Amino acid sequence: MIVKQLSVFLENKTGRLNDVADILGKNGINMTAFSVADNSDFGILRVIVSDPEKALTVLKENKFAVSLTDVICLHTPNTPGSLSSILHILQRENVYIEYMYAFAEGEGANVIIRPDKMETGIEALKNNKIELIAANDLYRF
Repeated sequence: MIVKQLSVFLENKTGRLNDVADILGKNGINMTAFSVADNSDFGILRVIVSDPEKALTVLKENKFAVSLTDVICLHTPNTPGSLSSILHILQRENVYIEYMYAFAEGEGANVIIRPDKMETGIEALKNNKIELIAANDLYRF
């Protein structure tokens, strides 16, 4: 149920995000989902890819500061209130969400969550019959 996510630190200058996308593409690595956050000095690209270990290697070879992080991916209906229900489940278990991002398609949405208590979060979601997406299923998209 745990998914590996890359966190890539990017200088705030034109073309750095494209450099990452180019390197991954040239190495046959597909980006399934991503989020970019920035401040005045740098940005953080959080990305789920088809081959996290290979991506980590090729980005490091190209002098990017990059790390692997464990996250949870879950599937929920793409309807009003669905996410709120899931967040209430985690709140009841005192699981803090460090960050999250989502991508919706049609009637469903996939949500990436980085909780402070990984195992507690997974168990709470499982116990409430929330559909968790296995890493292999997510990476193959």
